Amino acid sequence: MVNSEIPKHYTASPSSYNGTPHLTINREVALDLDSNNAFEGPEKLLEVWFSASPATLPASTAPNGLKVVAADTWKEMLDLVNCKVLSVVESEHVDAYLLSESSMFIFPHKIILKTCGTTTLLSGLPRILEIAALSAGFPHMAGNLVAGIATAATPYRVFYSRKNFLFPDRQRGPHRSWRDEVKSLDRLFLGGSAYMIGKMNGEHWYLYLTEPNTVLTPPATPDRIEAETKVLELPNPGTAAVCQPDGVDGEQDETLEILMTDLEEENAKQFYLDHASAVAEGRYFQRPHKAQKEGQKHLSTINESSVENPKTYDNIEDEIDVFSNTSSEDDELACDDEKIFPAELTTEGHGLGSVVSECSGLADVYPACKYPDARIDAYLFTPCGFSANAVIPAPCGPSATHYFTVHVTPEPHCSYASFETNVPSRQMGRETADVVEQVVAIFKPGRFSVTLFEAKLMDLVDETDLDAVAEMKALERQAAKKNARMESIKGYRRVDRIVHDLEGYELVFRYYERWDWEGGAPRLGEIGF
Repeated sequence: MVNSEIPKHYTASPSSYNGTPHLTINREVALDLDSNNAFEGPEKLLEVWFSASPATLPASTAPNGLKVVAADTWKEMLDLVNCKVLSVVESEHVDAYLLSESSMFIFPHKIILKTCGTTTLLSGLPRILEIAALSAGFPHMAGNLVAGIATAATPYRVFYSRKNFLFPDRQRGPHRSWRDEVKSLDRLFLGGSAYMIGKMNGEHWYLYLTEPNTVLTPPATPDRIEAETKVLELPNPGTAAVCQPDGVDGEQDETLEILMTDLEEENAKQFYLDHASAVAEGRYFQRPHKAQKEGQKHLSTINESSVENPKTYDNIEDEIDVFSNTSSEDDELACDDEKIFPAELTTEGHGLGSVVSECSGLADVYPACKYPDARIDAYLFTPCGFSANAVIPAPCGPSATHYFTVHVTPEPHCSYASFETNVPSRQMGRETADVVEQVVAIFKPGRFSVTLFEAKLMDLVDETDLDAVAEMKALERQAAKKNARMESIKGYRRVDRIVHDLEGYELVFRYYERWDWEGGAPRLGEIGF
């Protein structure tokens, strides 16, 4: 019989060995998906931190924090967001949910929720605060009745961001405009700050964040002035300030996000179901011929060895069976088996998702040779569209697990792809620019933006501590080198660069266009604020 399952030892397969990330697939939801109407690629991204790190969970909290929350509870919250769970990869440090519209990651101390299309992400935020209080035991207070919850956990910090929408008129609930989103967040949190980064009449990015130890808006709060959106201007170049956010605990906290539009049409065909199925079929029927060639090569090696070592040749039939015990009847059966192409490779789902992960090169961004326990959970939609989550345990050093997530809308009139990861650059042993170049080469966008959030290092260095001063100087040189590399991404010119110092973090926004780009001005469905 032909085994049509994703191979367990395939590096891009989410099913894996015991003790490594485990996959659960929601087959009922997967049956009804169709990407025909998924036109709004740019995602809404929410991060809610309930403590500064997994090591600093409050005493009242369950030992594993948010990871103790049942999957059904999260699914019920996602109903408010208008998306469904396709599959889950569980690991010791993070659970990765692949959704019908993007992704969700659950760590002990924080939740990351990223949704595209016309999802109503912020409608699920009050319920997230309630779940953290009631199911995970985080410290809480009486909820805001305006938000519709009776109790709410007090977050450590909240981040919400997104690129400008292509089709803002199709958004629902609090997402019809950035102003409405800010009002929705201000109803929950005191002292939040809203920013617009980039050109008001060009590509730009929105950000809302709270300060450490976020304060919830008290119940029945009176009307007040909403957070004013700040437009960030290009700063004067200089060295970045360095300070360590509370609770980083020595781990490099950074998030890289690459948002790509105007994908090269021919290249984008790899994210269409028909194309991926044809590729899978070609590879599938090549396997028997490749195996036979390998067997013949192996047999030739054995024969050569037997000439040099006759004693080995005497026992060769007992030790190795190469194409033996076969008959014409067996050959006919093998041919019949070859003709049976697995249904999983002709329809949308995880099977073709794994094929696209490997063929496109996404599986090589964090290769198995360096990250042997990494697992990718990928899904290809009908008639096109692609999503993938990856759980990436650190190969050495402190015990930690990181992620990357990819989402693709390949239709020419609204083509878009996103790549996000929190794998630290120093763990990879290569520059951030190298990762950007590798990802951009996979999707071949006409233009793209890069946002890099990095936790700042210690600012208060004792000038008499020569070792500490030397280390800071070395880090400054590394930062300058990394910034210089990001100025020259192969095949693209950097149009904008904006740097902003936030509480405990540095944010760098860059926008690029291909050197030979002739597509005109960016498609802007949403202009300014």
